[in-house]
Amino acid sequence: MENTLSKLRVIADYQFGKGVGIMLFPENIEVQLSPRTGRIRYIKLDGERLATLRPTDGLLSLSIKAAKFMAKNTPQAKCFVTIKTDVASYIAKGGDVFAVHVVQVNDDIRAKDEVIVLDEAGQVLAVGRAMLSSSEMTAFKTGVAVKVRHGAKES
Repeated sequence: MENTLSKLRVIADYQFGKGVGIMLFPENIEVQLSPRTGRIRYIKLDGERLATLRPTDGLLSLSIKAAKFMAKNTPQAKCFVTIKTDVASYIAKGGDVFAVHVVQVNDDIRAKDEVIVLDEAGQVLAVGRAMLSSSEMTAFKTGVAVKVRHGAKES
């Protein structure tokens, strides 16, 4: 388990920035393995999913719970996209983020990165995958900037 925990922490540090792994994955996490391959599949805390280790690229896919934790405890993480508050309710219900709505974005974000979408007050709205790099998100006025996977208020 110790080897698995350190592996997950290293992946989180690589993906989101130094120091995020130890904050996101405490000692008491539960790791669920794939029954077919025996590889790490889900990372849970108190019975709730924090993240999924994607088999395609070996990176983490975050849950809303993990996103809220990271927004509160790891402001140094390199995965935040802030959008205009007037479209926040649409995004929280699972709608995609368009470039025209992006107010601020971490400079290190590249296309296909896992990102956390925040409103201007810093509230977590969604998690998803960046479709554009940070410079493209701020320069473009059309197109999808973030493909949302889970909204905070999806029914």
